[in-house]
Amino acid sequence: MYPIWEVPNLSAGIVLALMATFHILPSHLSVSAIWFNVYVETKAYRENRPELLEFIKKYSLLLLVFSYVLGSLSGIGIWYSATVANPRGISGLIHNYVWGWATEWVFFIIEVIGIFIYYYTLGKVDKKTHLKIGWIFAIGSWTTMVIIVGILAFMLSSGKWPETGNFFDGFFNQTYWSQLLMRTTLMFGIAAAYAIAVATRIKNADVRAFITKTASRWGIAGLILGSILFLWYLKTLPDANRMLITVLAPQGLKTGIIVSSGVLVLYFIYANVKPLGIRLVPAILAIAVLFGGIWSTERIREMIRKPYIISQYMYSNQIIGKDVIAKGVSAEAKIINEKGILKFAPFVPDGLREINEGNQVQVGKMIALIECSSCHVFDEKGLRAMPQMVKRLGFKEAEAVEGFLDGLGGYPYMPPFVGTAAERKALATYLVSLNK
Repeated sequence: MYPIWEVPNLSAGIVLALMATFHILPSHLSVSAIWFNVYVETKAYRENRPELLEFIKKYSLLLLVFSYVLGSLSGIGIWYSATVANPRGISGLIHNYVWGWATEWVFFIIEVIGIFIYYYTLGKVDKKTHLKIGWIFAIGSWTTMVIIVGILAFMLSSGKWPETGNFFDGFFNQTYWSQLLMRTTLMFGIAAAYAIAVATRIKNADVRAFITKTASRWGIAGLILGSILFLWYLKTLPDANRMLITVLAPQGLKTGIIVSSGVLVLYFIYANVKPLGIRLVPAILAIAVLFGGIWSTERIREMIRKPYIISQYMYSNQIIGKDVIAKGVSAEAKIINEKGILKFAPFVPDGLREINEGNQVQVGKMIALIECSSCHVFDEKGLRAMPQMVKRLGFKEAEAVEGFLDGLGGYPYMPPFVGTAAERKALATYLVSLNK
């Protein structure tokens, strides 16, 4: 556990969520756009329509710049922010799935090299060779999704891994196939939205109409199939996580998923009926709606993972909550309750490891930062602001807060408090101070 990354008015998790939501656009586009390109290129060669190659050139350039420049930068941002926000969580994933990531990086290198070769050899090598390059790129790109989904799904539903410690028991968990197929189909909706935006910049009306109509069909099919698979995905969730959708997920986020999906389907239907009626601004707005839908979905996915950062293993505050005997890992609650969180955490300022009458509030804030800041902020205003929560619950006496802290393990979405009785009292004193 490292020094706390405290973000004013936002939690570190929200910063990470913003980056991750944006990253889905270029990363899923990188997987799906090349499939659309290969389809259009094949049609251009078979039907002797070389004019379609103008779109392929423009779409490939968008893919190169957006997915492999901005997308790569946002991917680095995710790694950095995840590492400083939850270093033990990242460490746990790396220790269990380092070879999975290594395999994914091999295929990612194929992607990066593939987009440059595909873009710069268009019209410079024979048709069959260029299509082979496209197919290698497409299959390699989708393989990265096959691997990454296993690691992402493991964080939400770890399968038999807590008992066996086996790589594949965690990787092929109960939500793996539903999530993989859902993302695979929905990615074509992302490809369609961007393809229509690119088509608006093509002067040839026939090409523009063909690309818009074709992309709109891909978009409608992707969104409808993806929505059906999304319902399947919800059914594959563990019971506790599915229950948290009702308990935690705000109605606004649920509405955001439904509204964005409906608006995009109507947009694609209109694009199919009147392909030449789509201009650049509406196309960009459609991408913005797409972002809103992804944000709503990803936020709910993060919420229902609570109280864990890695299901049935590590709490969101980086404290290991369950034994994994096969990995030689023991739960930490017992030793922390004996020694205290201030002795357990390696980075605690001088003067705060020992509690006395003069430092109760300062020590309490330090404990809150260690155990609560992964989800809460301590500014007066902000997302899940601790002062607002304390006032809403009406806590005015430390004894009442101590009772609340004792019962935290009974809440399905909050980790239990761990620490000594003196530390619990210090945390309660600090929380009461927020109500004054």
